[in-house]
Amino acid sequence: HITDIITYTYLTLGTFLMFGPVIWLVMSSFKSSGEINTFPPRFLPYKQESVVVEGYDEPLPIYRVTLEDGSVRELAQKRRIGLESQLIDPADPEGEVYKVRIEDREAVESVSFNLDNFREGMQSFDFLRYLWNSVFVTITATILTLIINSMAAFALSKYKFRGRNAIFMLIISTLMVPVSV
Repeated sequence: HITDIITYTYLTLGTFLMFGPVIWLVMSSFKSSGEINTFPPRFLPYKQESVVVEGYDEPLPIYRVTLEDGSVRELAQKRRIGLESQLIDPADPEGEVYKVRIEDREAVESVSFNLDNFREGMQSFDFLRYLWNSVFVTITATILTLIINSMAAFALSKYKFRGRNAIFMLIISTLMVPVSV
């Protein structure tokens, strides 16, 4: 029926609106700090491809370049000077050096889930101690709350005594006020 379609569409949209920021947060946790600052932002975490070229100490980033003759090639950036990029063919590092404006090149990227953020977080402080403290406090508070509330609920439901309604209203009114207030 049309009302079912409208209802499920509304609920599906609401689900995406509610969980969209959470999913974005999880995907951002796999990005490097440079990738987080890129504009416009992208949903998936990307990493620029690089290649090891003989004669260079570190891997060189790869760019897709349209040359003057119209051909498209993937070249390694040897150096960048101002607005000009000097690129070489990774297969022939001693060959021709291509000089290209930086806006005429496109980085070759692939989806890459970076786990360095998690590794750094675990190593920068005693994560397991903090986790244990949180779990211990949460479990203890939950058990104490269940015991005390169960005894109060039993007494309020089974026994008739003077002030019972006032205590019940006090408990209900405190539950209606958020903890942060």
